[in-house]
Amino acid sequence: MAVKVFFYTLRPYDEQGIVEELAKQYGIEYGYTEVYPTMENAQLAAGCDAVSVTPCDMSAPMLQRFHDLGVKAICCRSIGYDHIDLEKARELGMKISNADYPPEGVANFAIMLMLMSLRKAGHILKRGEVQDYSLKGKLGRDISHCTVGVIGTGRIGQTVLKHLSGFGCRLLAYDLYQSEEVKKIAEYVPLDTLFAESDVITLHTNATEENHHLLNAEAFAKMKPGVTIVNTARGKLIDSDALLKALESGQVGAASLDVLENENGLYYYDRMGDVIPNPELAALRAMPNVLLTDHTAFYTYEAVKSMVLSVLESASAFAEGLPTRHDVTDR
Repeated sequence: MAVKVFFYTLRPYDEQGIVEELAKQYGIEYGYTEVYPTMENAQLAAGCDAVSVTPCDMSAPMLQRFHDLGVKAICCRSIGYDHIDLEKARELGMKISNADYPPEGVANFAIMLMLMSLRKAGHILKRGEVQDYSLKGKLGRDISHCTVGVIGTGRIGQTVLKHLSGFGCRLLAYDLYQSEEVKKIAEYVPLDTLFAESDVITLHTNATEENHHLLNAEAFAKMKPGVTIVNTARGKLIDSDALLKALESGQVGAASLDVLENENGLYYYDRMGDVIPNPELAALRAMPNVLLTDHTAFYTYEAVKSMVLSVLESASAFAEGLPTRHDVTDR
């Protein structure tokens, strides 16, 4: 009997064609909707073995609702899974999986954001739109003469370091688990040392209870005045209020943020014309030294195909009682 997967927030302009192609290869039946899951539209997944979602509300009530409809697994089309109540999933006996994708897309996007921040590209482009071509306020820094600190040296962090090594900048790294490969091109240092010596700090670690608000007021105070912050990982790693104060004081000289602490209900929605109750977003958007890129660091064809493939592989494995490297239920 064919495995059935129901996709929420499936994008017809990129994902659907890939799902169609790969589902045939895996012998999987699928249904989909372009909207986010709710208590009301959960009924669409009735009778399916698995539900696939992007980051959204997967709290205990939602999991219970899907469980009651016979859904046995939630397969994320994202690396992060902190939006899912894992404790409730374990209680219900539901399997949870995440996705993976080639690290180069996010790594190269992070490096692009570093370069844009250091060279004030966002500010330059905005002034160009109003035909202000003067040089005042556009003086940037060359990354080759900077020290870059990378927090998190998993696949993406390692790729960032590898690619940055070609720029000739000094590289510092921090991770609870050190990599021998990283040691060939970067120096592992304590977190406080990385804060104190880095001109640029980029985040590449998962969000956990232990590292919630890893970058907070205390951390910003330990950094070099004028430091550039880049976050293509998870919004919860940064205390938004503390970042705003550090930007206002000049302690943080620039920030490039692909993710925000309170982005649920914001990114991936068309909110044109809406009054958005998010004062942090409004304050950050008003600053000429802040770049916001709407959680799109991952967004390449290669990554989208890999995420869909991860879902289908996991759904098949779960249905057959087989192990899969994407299973996060017992992590």
